[in-house]
Amino acid sequence: MNPISRGSLAVLDCTEVHSIDGKWMLEIMTKAVDFSGARRVHAHVEEFDGSKSPEGFAAVILLDESHLSAHHYAKEGLLAIDAFTCGKTDPSVIIQYLHDELKKEYPDLIANMSHQMRRFGSIPEVGNIRPFVEKYFLHFNAAVVRDASRSLSSFLSSGGKLLISLAGAMSTAEIGRLLNPLIRLDMVHAISCTGANLEEDLFHLIAGSHYERVPNWRNLTAEDDYELLSKGMNRVTDTCIPEEQAIRKIEPLIISQWSQGRAFPHEHIWAILEDIEFDMPSTSSWLVAAKEKNIPIIVPGWEDSTLGNIFAAACMKGEVNPEAVKSGIEYMIEFSKWYRKQSSPVGMLQVGGGIAGDFPICVVPLLNQDMGMDVPKWQWFGQISESNASYGGYSGASPEEKISWGKLDV
Repeated sequence: MNPISRGSLAVLDCTEVHSIDGKWMLEIMTKAVDFSGARRVHAHVEEFDGSKSPEGFAAVILLDESHLSAHHYAKEGLLAIDAFTCGKTDPSVIIQYLHDELKKEYPDLIANMSHQMRRFGSIPEVGNIRPFVEKYFLHFNAAVVRDASRSLSSFLSSGGKLLISLAGAMSTAEIGRLLNPLIRLDMVHAISCTGANLEEDLFHLIAGSHYERVPNWRNLTAEDDYELLSKGMNRVTDTCIPEEQAIRKIEPLIISQWSQGRAFPHEHIWAILEDIEFDMPSTSSWLVAAKEKNIPIIVPGWEDSTLGNIFAAACMKGEVNPEAVKSGIEYMIEFSKWYRKQSSPVGMLQVGGGIAGDFPICVVPLLNQDMGMDVPKWQWFGQISESNASYGGYSGASPEEKISWGKLDV
């Protein structure tokens, strides 16, 4: 039996709803619960004629995780809906379904959705922007963001497992602040990242207060960047990573760790975390949360990184054995084992392009076509990217192209 998760409460307050049938309301509440994946235990609606209680109705569905209720006050035109779960179902999925159905039937109603803080948890709530997105992200690219959010929320609520791939410099952009609580809340189940993103989460963790921001980076001259070099500041767009406080501070620790035996790049870093004095809160690091939850990490092309260069130099000096760091092929073998073990649907959110996303998505045709097995294709896919398909680049290709390679379903 799965342990109970923290759960949360979501509400929907509607005005200008003077006439609504209680039985119809209970019917769409039932459909909303079924859509969310929660299990119904009991359902009932009580109509009030105004003689003892205010005219309207009270409808309730008891769930194995808690309840969904709706109270209607006819004369005032108020409809108050509460969805509370103390299990894995996201109540916002229920509320969103009801909102959409009510707007179809009553286009003039005014609705306000609110997702309250999670229950029974010691982990700080990730800032909730869902009500803002639902209210204002209505068209064009903004609507795509809203639709993707709804789709991913539904996928996770139905028990799906999510891999997030990190390209670019997302760790230097401090995505760890967001991913750390999501990993701890069991909303992210695996990470694929570049070697740069792996190490830059660590660099920020041990030297974040020494970073320098360059707000006018678009106007920098070659001489300006040379000045940054002379100060030991390695620029990543608008942020500079300090050479001495970050990279060189790690160097002796990681070289010593590489001498301890063979392991994957992320395992070597995990091994030295306890020996490092953090400069930033551990809650700002996705690497720390991933270690605590022991989720899979894959780092294809790790050699293309600062620590990869330091490793190559240490090998050339005879300080470590080139076999000390496991290869990308071994990452694929381990990830294939993990994918095959999953009994729940698996999805991917690809942040950026490149090898971080291209590598893990290939596990399906590898198993089905090269190994002759029969595993499910990726059941959910989303990508946040500015890439295009110039020169036949795969990172900028539309998801439809992935169907022809046997990675995604129609």
